[in-house]
Amino acid sequence: MADVDTLDMLSKLTAENCPLGDVITLAATLGQGGQPALADQAYKVWIRFNPDHPQLCVAHFNRAVLQAALGDNAGAAASLEAAIALNADFLPAYVNLGGLQERAGLHELAIVTWEAGANRPAVMNGMGVSYAFTCLKQIARLLGEIHQPARAEMALQRAADLDPHAMDVIGQLVATRLSQCKWPALQPTDRLSRKTLLKGVNPLSIAAYTDDPLLQLAAGNRFSEREAKTTPDQIRADRRDAPIDLAGRRPRIGYISSDLRDHAVGYLMAELFEVHDKSKVEVFAYYCGPESSDGLNTRIRAAVEHFTDIRPMTDDEAAQRIAEDGIDILVDVNGHTRDARTAVFARRPAPILVNWLGYPGTMGSDYHHYIIADPWIIPPEMELYYSEAVRRIPCYQPNDRRRKVDEHVPTRAEAGLPEDGFVFCCFNGTQKITPHVFDRWMEILKRTSGSVLWLLDSNPETNARLRDAAEARGVDRTRLIFAPKMPNAAHLARYRLADLFLDTTPYGAHTTASDALWMGVPMLTWSGRCFASRVCGSLVRSAGLPELVVDSARAYVEKAVELGADRERTQALRATLEASRDACVLFDMDLLTAKLEALYDEMIAEHQAGQRPRPNLTNFETYLDIGLSLDRDDREMQAEPDLHGLYRHELARRHQVKAIPADHRLWEGEAR
Repeated sequence: MADVDTLDMLSKLTAENCPLGDVITLAATLGQGGQPALADQAYKVWIRFNPDHPQLCVAHFNRAVLQAALGDNAGAAASLEAAIALNADFLPAYVNLGGLQERAGLHELAIVTWEAGANRPAVMNGMGVSYAFTCLKQIARLLGEIHQPARAEMALQRAADLDPHAMDVIGQLVATRLSQCKWPALQPTDRLSRKTLLKGVNPLSIAAYTDDPLLQLAAGNRFSEREAKTTPDQIRADRRDAPIDLAGRRPRIGYISSDLRDHAVGYLMAELFEVHDKSKVEVFAYYCGPESSDGLNTRIRAAVEHFTDIRPMTDDEAAQRIAEDGIDILVDVNGHTRDARTAVFARRPAPILVNWLGYPGTMGSDYHHYIIADPWIIPPEMELYYSEAVRRIPCYQPNDRRRKVDEHVPTRAEAGLPEDGFVFCCFNGTQKITPHVFDRWMEILKRTSGSVLWLLDSNPETNARLRDAAEARGVDRTRLIFAPKMPNAAHLARYRLADLFLDTTPYGAHTTASDALWMGVPMLTWSGRCFASRVCGSLVRSAGLPELVVDSARAYVEKAVELGADRERTQALRATLEASRDACVLFDMDLLTAKLEALYDEMIAEHQAGQRPRPNLTNFETYLDIGLSLDRDDREMQAEPDLHGLYRHELARRHQVKAIPADHRLWEGEAR
């Protein structure tokens, strides 16, 4: 760098008592001038000539940052270890050293490093607490990624105790307990009340926790505000009022998703992109998930006209790109799920924003205009549970008729199943198994002699927990059989061994339901009020078996017991599925795509006529507070006969203290 003389620099650095601040300034100047290697050398020289400096650990830490940026991870790790050796309470070094060890594949060593940082005496002061909290979050994240939920839960619990207001940590904590079938999922502590825990639960986990659509609506709003908070300065690509002129062109439809890969949503959407009528719509896909080049990702890239990877882009940059593409309708295929880019939607880069498929519920935002459902999932009387305007197609879920099924079908013996016993199965994720669902399953097993329950393998601890729970309910633990995870084609093939799929509630089977029905396995489901609890009912009905959609917990048990005692009846149901597979609504992708494209035309027409819907967010904080107060472990909200009555009663009580404005949802104000 021309304005930094090397000789002068060396003279300064080697002079007696050269202040550390001068070195930091010099290194910053060199780094900004494109000479990070020289900045690294500046620290190296200063460290050599100042071995007894009281802040030597800071110099080692700063040098490590430069070394890591230069790709010298081993050198960076050595510098951080030197910083810790000099000052064992210098907590930032633990955070960064663990990160380097993780990137090197040394997962357990990284966890040990972060634990050492979190356990230092310096944690007692303000900044120390902050760094310890960061260490614990890193431990929990890594353990979650390597599928060690029990250890991750311990780290999350410690982090939540350090900061009871960290809603993201609380959300992960409850989600981790749900995935392990640790009941009750909400476990209050001296630092965390039940209400605080539930307030921190993310909307996707709430869908698995309770069938209270008003709580989900309010929680979705709170989550949108928290995760996608956007300032006026950030809305630079605002096209909310952009006119849509289709003269000489097709409507431009953009789909944002992190799941256009080997993922449940990727399996659902792959054929949709191939069937879209390119003479009617111009399709854009914006990918925001993990780096992927698997078969599904490659297939989707080939099917769409425009595929853009927005992972490296900031929310501002992604919104700008979408605006420059002139997208007319932008479809959110993530919603409140992992790797979502909700903040991009908050920047309004397209005049019409749609919530569809990836998240089974309302966004609760003030910028998603529509949600796409079907007549069963959201009947007219349930529209009040959604901030978006509801639009319907015959069956909301697309499917892939080209899905691969392994030719080899294992025998029951090979799968560990009884040759003659009735096989109930449920391949939903363990986070969807509630104690209420499990109670019903155990009653069914007790009343169906010789039957077994075939579940998807989770981990040894969770499997043992479920078997213990069965035993505690008077059922032989060996009647729970766990199917190991397999490639999707092989997994589909083994469905043929099951007699009846028992759905979970309040979060039922979605892609899993399509898989079972495609393979001819009848499904029994109880539809509740929430989107997630009604999807399976929609799919079963669309496959031609409406009699397997029941309306109560008791009906669910009785129907399962009835079918478990009548193998001929279940074989007849299987035959119905197999005979109608190529003609039923569920697998008619041409019908779904045509209806979806017609729906897009209607949305554009509404926008052009100045009739685009406006979300109603009135009283959401009040609904959230009421929903939190109504929650109890012994109450299954899906079985509550008068949910609206409960809310109206609480609204009236609160109105006596402070006036609540009419929201045209459940509350019409004092006059009513």
